[in-house]
Parts: sequence; structure tokens; C-alpha cells
Amino acid sequence: MSRRASFDVAVVGAGAAGMMAAAVAGSRGLKVVLIDHADKLAEKIRISGGGRCNFTNIGTTPAQFVSRNPHFCRSALSGYGPRDFLELVERHGIRWHEKHRGQLFCDESSELIIDMLRAECEDAGVAWRMPCTVEHIEQMQGAYRLSTTTGGIEARRLVLATGGMAIPQLGATDFALRVARQFGLRIVEPRPALVPLIFDAQQWAEFAKLSGVALEVMVRNVPGSTAQAAKGRKGARGADVVPFLEDLLFTHRGLSGPAILQISTFWNPGEDIEIDLAPDTDIGAELLAAKPGSRQQVATVLAGLWPRRLADQWLAQAHPDLPNMRLADVADRRLVALAEQIHRWRLKPTGTAGYRKAEVMRGGVDTDELDQRSMQARKVEGLYFIGEAVDVTGWLGGYNFQWAWSSGVACGLSLTV
Repeated sequence: MSRRASFDVAVVGAGAAGMMAAAVAGSRGLKVVLIDHADKLAEKIRISGGGRCNFTNIGTTPAQFVSRNPHFCRSALSGYGPRDFLELVERHGIRWHEKHRGQLFCDESSELIIDMLRAECEDAGVAWRMPCTVEHIEQMQGAYRLSTTTGGIEARRLVLATGGMAIPQLGATDFALRVARQFGLRIVEPRPALVPLIFDAQQWAEFAKLSGVALEVMVRNVPGSTAQAAKGRKGARGADVVPFLEDLLFTHRGLSGPAILQISTFWNPGEDIEIDLAPDTDIGAELLAAKPGSRQQVATVLAGLWPRRLADQWLAQAHPDLPNMRLADVADRRLVALAEQIHRWRLKPTGTAGYRKAEVMRGGVDTDELDQRSMQARKVEGLYFIGEAVDVTGWLGGYNFQWAWSSGVACGLSLTV
């Protein structure tokens, strides 16, 4: 039998959280090995932000995270926040800029963030095993023994940083969840998040003609009333659902764009979403004010607010007789009802576009199973879970990377032998 390589800490998953934890632990004098099954390092960092990596959000607070326990992330975020990571970025000479609502991006390539994390690990003396697949894990005599495709590894501490199931084409798997179940930890049901929503093909056929049309909307989730929906809602939210003012995009299969990606994290099967198609306008008041003597058609009036294709198609579906009617000929009560529909367009998705189109996974290892200061499993000594594998899901806009950095640092600082 070949001899096992011995380490203080084995980190499985060389993504954002894993490299951060390994670098911090290694810098504290621990002997660390970082293991990943991929051929290329940190592909999710590489493709993020259109190749420029939305590496954090300067306005990050616990309020931007969804979890069964909304307070769990507070300790890690307060211990290592956006400005701490920004200091690291600047120390490595990476130029950055702020975009929409506190989102920070590299001026150049996301490769610079990967190079930075790799350099931090190298400086900390971290050993690499990549590509290397972990085939079996067992706990024996106070240590973890890993059977891998590059040989046996033994470590006193085991950190799972393999992420969730989003973007399987980049190698994402449920490995961390399988390990959690192996050691008896509870899992909050995983689902795709930050993902487009789809609708019944037959019902959506007319709106599919609007594919490519985009506009700013206000969107919110409408919680269901069944016991199952209520149970799922509690697990998804941990707090009241907030409305999102963002861009919406019509697609052949349904809806996408930042507004829909945001609300998808809160949505549960069987529930509706509600969209305000004119969030900055009192449509009812404008229509009634413009009505006296107006010879304009209703569709023409709405085309002053929306793309013409949307005005024509939406009206044709909601009120087939209205598009060609003159505004002056429409009864006041119908204009009021039309305005109400525009401000509260109610739709029921049939599902999501799935993990292949999702940016992250919602759910994961139940936070009740973990210590919020160290990320260690409460009932399994030396076993840690960080990053996306944990039931902490950030909004769109750099929050999930910040959770990776924060949870990685919290874990790295707590590791001892």
C-alpha cells in the first residue's frame, strides 16, 4: 500500500472560497493541500462579469443574502468585508471600477483575480493537487483519509469548498452535499438561483415574439398559499421578499435579465411573480389626463413608454380590442383597469432554465449544522463547509463572491491542528 501524504488541512475545491481558505490557513503556518478535479483553475471566476469578474459589492450587508437562517452570514461578513478584499486587490496592483449599485469589476481581465489568489496560495506554501478527483473520504483516529486519483492524502482538518451545482458544463457537482450527507448533516433543498424563468410553451407563444425586447421593471415574488409553498418560502427567504428594480428581458422560453435573475432566488414552484411594467410612471393618471380629445390610439400612447413591439403585443394579449381604439373613445374605468394590469402584471412560471443557466445554487448545507464563526460542522470535529455549498445565497451583483471570500477567511483563521 502506498504511503499517504500528510497535511494539517485538506481543502477540496480550488475556487474562490477554497483558495481563500487555503491561503489564509497556509499563511498561519499550517501545512495545506488544495485539491480540485478540474484541468483549469477557477473557471467560474474566469467567466464572471463578462470576463471582468464582479468580485464584490461595496454595499454588502447580511440583508443581501437568502438563507433559512438570515443571520448566519453576519459573523463572516463582519470579520472580512468588501473593503478588506478590495485592499487585497489593490495590494496586487489590480485596477478596478464601480458599476451599477456598488458592483466592483476588474478594469482588465478576471484572470488577474485568479492570478492573485494563486499567488496568495503560493506565498503561503500551499501544495496543489490538480487535476485530482477525490474518490472516497473516511474519518479515522482523528484524521480524514482521502483516496484520490493522485494517491492517498491524510489531514487533520477537511474543508469542503466545491461549490454548488450551477453551471455543470464547467464541472460543477453536488460533491459537497454528498459529503455532508455522508457525515449526517442536514441539507436545505438545493435549487437553481439567479436563473431565467420559463413558462408554458403554448401560453408563451405570443410573447416569444418579443424575444430580445428589454425594459426596466419592478418585480416581486407573490408567495403561494399552500402548505408546501409556505414551507419552501420559509426555507428560501429567511426574510421578507423585496421588490427589485432592474432590467427585464423577454426570451423565446420566458423571462430573463437582472430583474428576473434576482427574483428567481425567492421564487418557488407554483408561485406567481408580479411585474410593474412602468415603475416610474402613474399610467392611470397619464392616460386619463391625455384622454380628452385625444385622437391617438392606445397602443401609440403606450409606445411612448415602451418599445413599440411590446406595446402592440402586450395590449393584443391583455385587451385585444384596445390597440387600435382612440384613447378618447375608451371608458375611464377601462383605462383604470388597464393601468392596474400594467402596474401589476401577474404571471406563473412553470419552472426555471435549470442549473446550466443558473449563476448559483440556492440551498445547501443547513446553517444550523455549522458554527457561524468557523464554518465547522457542529457535530463532526474537523469538518468545514464554505462558499456556495452552504445555505447562504447572495443577490446578483458581486455578493456571492463576497460570501466566498468572507466564509473562506473565517474558516482559514479558525483552523488549528
